[in-house]
Amino acid sequence: MHVSALELDLHLPHCHSLKEKRAVVKTILHGAHNRFGVSVAEVDHQDKWQRASLGFAVVSSRASVADDVLAKVERFVLSFPEVELIAAHWGTE
Repeated sequence: MHVSALELDLHLPHCHSLKEKRAVVKTILHGAHNRFGVSVAEVDHQDKWQRASLGFAVVSSRASVADDVLAKVERFVLSFPEVELIAAHWGTE
């Protein structure tokens, strides 16, 4: 069993309220969960309008499969014009 995780630290320059931020984050998290079957959560910066840290995790029988899924998730998140990537942190077990 292989568990891979990805944390994306994002800047949301066009959000001017927590309500606007939640709308963007919710769309990304639900989309990633529904499209790729990953576990998702906002893991930091919940109280900041223009920052979000999103966590994604996947379990697979092979590490390469888990990493491929998370690479697709990263591309999916970065396809949103509302977000700018600050940092990406990968982890596996």
